[in-house]
Amino acid sequence: MRIFLLGFMGSGKSFSGKRLAEKFGMSFIDLDDYIEEQEGRTIREIFEQEGEPYFRKVEKECLHEMGEKNMTIISTGGGTPCFFDNMEWMNENGITVFLDTSVEILTNRLLDEMQKRPLLKGFSREGLKIFIKKKLEERNPFYHQTQILYHQKEEGQDVADELRKYFFRIM
Repeated sequence: MRIFLLGFMGSGKSFSGKRLAEKFGMSFIDLDDYIEEQEGRTIREIFEQEGEPYFRKVEKECLHEMGEKNMTIISTGGGTPCFFDNMEWMNENGITVFLDTSVEILTNRLLDEMQKRPLLKGFSREGLKIFIKKKLEERNPFYHQTQILYHQKEEGQDVADELRKYFFRIM
């Protein structure tokens, strides 16, 4: 079994994915970390040195390598489902879960991480909020192709525990 966690940056894919993997006794892979290991440089460096088209090509290749992993929860990058046939491929090769997180929660979480994330460089709080809304509008058609939609309504929800309960009900 493979579970792909999707959502905007800051939606808690890695945090919740690690916890969910522990609860299920599964492995966890953060796709961005995996890409950095394969490339020997950070995502930021890849974007700066090679550009987004190169990054998206590498991302697709690394995503397809996840097809060899069993009993694994994979946290994808925020844009992963929006390129190539990535969304279709994930739906065919695992269970896809969209962590649908409010713009307000995303803004609060991402304010402290702006320097680490190449797409967020230099935004004010209001600019960040506008950027998030715009990107969500672009990405939601892809995100909404997931098999499971999880709405995160407030900060502090135990996403991993709620997803664990959901999976136990359907298995």
